[in-house]
Formats: sequence, C-alpha cells, structure tokens
Amino acid sequence: MDVNFFKKIVMVVALGSYSVFCHAELTIEINEGTVVDGIPVAVVPFASQGAPVDIGAIINADLARSGYFRMMPRGSMPSQPSSASQVQFPQWQGLGQNYMAVGQINGNGGQYNVQFQLLDVSKGGAMMGYQMASSADDLRRTAHHIADLIFEKLTGKKGVFNGRIAYVTSDRKGKESQHKLQVSDTDGFNPQTIASSTQPLMSPSWSPDKKKVAYVSFEKHNAAIYVQTLATGERTRVAEFPGINGAPAWSPDGSKLALTLSKDGSPDIYTLDVSSRVLRRITKSFSIDTEPVWSPDGNNIVFTSDRGGKPQLYITSSQGGGEEQRITFSGDYNARASFSPDGQNIAMVHGNGGDYRIAVLDVNSKGINVLTNGPSDESPSFAPNGSMILYASKKGQTGFLSAVTLDGKMQQRMVFNSGEVREPAWAP
Repeated sequence: MDVNFFKKIVMVVALGSYSVFCHAELTIEINEGTVVDGIPVAVVPFASQGAPVDIGAIINADLARSGYFRMMPRGSMPSQPSSASQVQFPQWQGLGQNYMAVGQINGNGGQYNVQFQLLDVSKGGAMMGYQMASSADDLRRTAHHIADLIFEKLTGKKGVFNGRIAYVTSDRKGKESQHKLQVSDTDGFNPQTIASSTQPLMSPSWSPDKKKVAYVSFEKHNAAIYVQTLATGERTRVAEFPGINGAPAWSPDGSKLALTLSKDGSPDIYTLDVSSRVLRRITKSFSIDTEPVWSPDGNNIVFTSDRGGKPQLYITSSQGGGEEQRITFSGDYNARASFSPDGQNIAMVHGNGGDYRIAVLDVNSKGINVLTNGPSDESPSFAPNGSMILYASKKGQTGFLSAVTLDGKMQQRMVFNSGEVREPAWAP
C-alpha cells in the first residue's frame, strides 16, 4: 500500500478506486504525550455575562496541544479569579504554577468586550493585558488570538492557533459521493466549504498570502488544477493538459505553481507562472516525478521520484536544468515532502514494509526522526511557526486529522465521528 505516491498517480490517470470518506461532527483527542517538562500554566475560566462559548477552555486547549505547556486542570484550581487584583499569588505559587491567565467577558447589545491578563505567579504581577471587542460569531477567533499572544509571550515564537487549515472530505448519499474541499480553524471548528463536487477533489495548497487555494478537481472527469480566491469564491482553471495535472504547490512569492504534468510523456515537475501561464519543465526522466514543494527561499524544489526503484525524495533547482540529487536513503519509501518555515527540516511520509509514518529529515545532518506510530499516516504539513506538523491518518475505516509536535512528545487527533478526512494543508 503506497499511501501517497502510486495511489495518487493511478487516481489521476484513471480515477482508480477513489475511497469514500464521511464527514461528521468533530471531537479532539490528545491521544499521546504528557508534557512533564512543559511550562506550568493555569487558564482560569473567564468570568462571563452570557457568552455563547467558553473562551478559557478554548485558550487552554490551544496551549495544551502545542506541547510546550503543562496545563492545570480546572478541578485543581483553588479559586477562579477574573483579574490580577483577585489572585492570592502565594496560593498559586504553592501549587507550582509559573503563569496564569485570567479574564472576563462583558456583553453589550450582541457585542462582547473581552479582557484578559497574563500573570507571572512567581513575581506576583501582570506580564501582559489586553481588552478587545468581539461579536458572538468571532469569540472563538478571539480566544485563538489570545492563545497566540500568550504562546508568543512565553515561548518567543509566533502562535498558530488563530490560523486556518484546508482538508478534503466526502459524504456518500446513496450511490453518489459529494466531495468537499473545506477550510476551518486550526482546531477543526467553523468549517466552510470552498469547493464541492460529485467527483474527487485533491491536493489543496495555500498561497503565501492565504487568500487563495490551488487544488485538483475531477469535476469534468479529467484532472484539472484550479486556483480559487477564498473571499469571493472566484476560481480559475490554470492547468488542464492531456494526462496528469496534479500536486500544485505555490512558490514562496506566490507568483508560480510547481505542478506534476504528463503532457510530454511520463509525469514530470513543471513550474507555471500564474499570471502569464508560461510553463517551465524542471525534470525530464522516464520515471514518475511528483509531489513538488518549494524550499522557503524559492531556490530549490524537492519532489518524489521512483527513479531509484522506489519512491524517494530528490532536490533540484527551481529554475530547471540543474543536478537532481537524492536526499533520502533510509527506508523503503519517502514521499510527500513539506518544508519547515526556516528550511532546516523536511517532514515526509516514511515507509518500511507497508508501515507509513510521519518523519522529519534534518536538512543539514540528513538524520531522520520518526514522529508517529503509523501504520497509515500521510500528507504532512508544517505549522507556520514550525513547531507542529498536521497530517492525515487512519484507524480501521475511520480517517482523521492528527498533529504532532516537532519533538514527537505531544500527539493529538481531530476525529470526525464516522468516515474519513484527508489531505490537510496548514495555511502559512
């Protein structure tokens, strides 16, 4: 079972046996990992005047799944203060807490005023405080924004909770399936359908400005690549050549797409200037070259090829004509690369004997660190701050999205109560 590579090529050529996935309500499980060395943090429930969501719980969940913090359970909290003036700091110091977040939500005619403070428990004072206005519909986003502020203050890294992810789902209705490309918050809530078809949708890829998504659609029973503007729904078909049109990936400056096309023979890597539609052929071989991804500086493209007998990762110049060098040698199967934002690591699907896991390749040392348990993990996508990797997995007939921290200590999954969801992509 080749989870990403030949399965996708067969699908593009002949549609093969495209599996059907069901989409239902979502639950989030932190299924592995105890952050014993994480920073102790308590997010006290926010005092609220009828707010429709529990902001404190959302902030707590965001910080917990980052893998950086050891969150205090609500049941262990000695009190629930809503401001720094109400906190008995010696009490919280005695419980081993380093930091705590307190706040309150005040409603006013359908609008809410959200106030919060981040407190340094050991010093007995506030480190940061904000107040922000929010509509009822935006309260979850406000909570994610607060989690980002806390994360950055305590780690020095940008938070990623107030971002978005894209993924593909399908619903079976009788003999027909409805395939959807959806965009949601990073925790899977607030899903929005941006494309829908009775034929398969595949390979979503975010533009660097997060305003557009490129993807593959079989809606006309042949593969074509579309670019869709999220705000307006406007979309443009940018590639519909004979044969394979697959695996679009945006260049870091947003001007080009790297693609897999077979219009000139076997599948090769091309780049397409989105404005002028000028194509440039990057690879030329009798093997299958697919799944291109740009290095963060835009100078190179990493792709999957079976030219050595089995799928492995190769690197070449994004201008074409350069030497194509193999960069993975451990394992029977290495495919579907995803660069970390700093370019120092490449996430990939790493396979041995039919067991597929998410692993990370250190670009400099070439060492590989396997992060997940498999056996059917695929489609890794780095978070914008490089601290987590989103991927798709499967247990039995149930497919779900999962995330793992870069050190592998914290793993979680977003489970749709039945069926499957696949091909996640984290917005830059």
